[in-house]
Formats: sequence, structure tokens, C-alpha cells
Amino acid sequence: MTTVLALAAYAVLVGAVLPYALSGARWTHRAPTAAVLAWQGLSLTFVVAAAFAVYHLVLSEQHVHDGIVGLLGTCGLAADTPPGASPAGAADFGLLLAPATIVLLPLGWLAATAWQARRERQRHAGLLAVIGAEAADYGATVVEHDAPAVYCLPGRAHRVVVTRGALDLLTDEQLRAVLAHEQAHLRGRHHLVQIAAKAFTRAFPGLPLARLAREQTALLLEMIADDRALRSHSRDALATAMCEVAAGRAPRSALGAGGTGALIRLRRILTPEAG
Repeated sequence: MTTVLALAAYAVLVGAVLPYALSGARWTHRAPTAAVLAWQGLSLTFVVAAAFAVYHLVLSEQHVHDGIVGLLGTCGLAADTPPGASPAGAADFGLLLAPATIVLLPLGWLAATAWQARRERQRHAGLLAVIGAEAADYGATVVEHDAPAVYCLPGRAHRVVVTRGALDLLTDEQLRAVLAHEQAHLRGRHHLVQIAAKAFTRAFPGLPLARLAREQTALLLEMIADDRALRSHSRDALATAMCEVAAGRAPRSALGAGGTGALIRLRRILTPEAG
């Protein structure tokens, strides 16, 4: 029982306490890649701790049951096992069913979320094939729309999409800075990380860890892409481009340049010492 309590306490700590501490930590904005790994680590250890806690709880209850049966047998009060019954096998199955459910639940949601995202990307890619035009100079697909927006569509047929409004509004340097941001999303396969975070939230919807991990992961991935873009472009160019395209909306299956936490990211870009 001590093991059960220790594992349960750890699961509560990871699932309901540490997420608030991590989301408020200032170092996460200085090292967003490490912070994403930290959120993933918390999610993984929560599942493992919860599964083992349930396993040991069921195991301890089984030991109590076996002890009672043994005592009744000693007293000559135990009932005979019905012919063809397999109590040991049933007990073993029950011992594994509950913890296996905790592990398989997020995996099932991961598969469902990935499939749904893939379908959405395919539909949007089909639409872009009809209405989009290639801009070879920028390596992007141009869509005739007045609202300034820049986003990337991940997956096998990945591409960066720019609206006509963004082309008309941004300077060449600003446009290349925001395109570098989107290319960083594609090269880093950030959509896979977002899918995993979303699946974890769907598996454990009331868990503070799940909610905060999804919110913070989205913000941190944008910061990672910002940092990659700043390797070859100025802070002013990227910040201005972000402001100009912030109102543009990206499809659910895409990652937009305005993105999550635009004001936090702008402050981080323009005053890096404050991050």
C-alpha cells in the first residue's frame, strides 16, 4: 500500500501541481526547446505513475482477496472452484486491464487526432491546388485574399501559404523573415508535437497538466520558430511582420505566423533580455 500511495502522490504532483510551477517559470522562454521536452516528460511520467499506481492497487486488493480465500479454506469454508473456471487467469487479466487502459487511452486519442489532422490537411491541400499559385521566388503558395496571412501546411505535401494581402503589405525582408519562421515549423515537424499535446488533452480533459501542456507547448513551438528565423533575419523585420499578419487566421491543421501568444513573443523578440 505504501507503493500505491507514493505513486498516487507523484501522479497528483505531476498532474496538478508541477504544471503551474513550470508554466510560470521564466527560464522556459529562454530555452523553449528544453521546456517542450519538460512538458513531454511530465506527460509521460504522469501516465507511467498513474498506470503503476493502479496496477499496485489492484495487486494489493488481489492479495487481500487471496488471503481471505486462504483463511476460509483453512477453516473449511471455501467454496469449490466451478469446473472449467480459471480464477488465476481472470485475476491476471484484471490485474493488467486497468493500468493498460490508462496507457492505451492517450495512445488511442493520439491515433485518432493524427488521423483527423491528416484528413484536414489533405482537404486544405486539395483546395490550395485549385486556388493557389506558386511563387518560386519565395518558395510559397500564394492565395488571392485581401487579409494578410502567412501559415504553413505540414505533412508530406508541406508548403508555406501567403495571401496576396501579406505580399502587398510586407517588405521583402519582412516577408522572408516570416517565411523563415514557417519553414522552421516544417523542418522541426512541430505539428507532430502539437498533435501529441492535443491527444493528451483529449485523453485527460480535466487534468491541469493536459490543459497547460497544450497551451504552453503551442507558445513554446512558436518561440522555437522565432529563434530559428532570427538566425538569418533582423528582430525588427520579424516583429513587424508578426504584427502585420497577426489578424490573419490559419486553418486548424496549419501553423500561422501570428500564432499563439503574439504579444508575449513580440516582447521576447524585441527585448530578449526580458525573456
